[in-house]
Amino acid sequence: AVAFPRAIPDSLNFSFSGLKTAVMNHVRKHPDSVTADIAASFQMAVVDSLVAKARRAAREVGAKGLVLGGGVAANSLLRQRWATACDEDGIQAFVPSRAMCTDNAAMIAAAGWYRLKSDGPTSLDCGAYPGLRLPLVQSYTP
Repeated sequence: AVAFPRAIPDSLNFSFSGLKTAVMNHVRKHPDSVTADIAASFQMAVVDSLVAKARRAAREVGAKGLVLGGGVAANSLLRQRWATACDEDGIQAFVPSRAMCTDNAAMIAAAGWYRLKSDGPTSLDCGAYPGLRLPLVQSYTP
């Protein structure tokens, strides 16, 4: 195993640039490293960071559950660690079937749908808002 750094451990912000640089530097310094070891160590660093930050965020807002979504949600290790962490913290884990673990386009479409339902249509000249905050919503069943 390779001891790769975790992404900004004392923050809820996500950045994996330091991890990517660490992997690149490791490969340059140790060209004979076993690729599977590097990949497994990289995966562990990412999963550790995602789970730790989600747990911290859930504690800070008093969440009763955590949703694992997006393409990364298909990762077996992340799914297992997510469920274990939620169980340990006494909150509900929402982990979709792998068939529902799609890329961000589906999540953006869902966010747009909720925005449309809450605020109505937006004009075509509305512009882009990179810091847009979406309201927390209750579970919706059509």
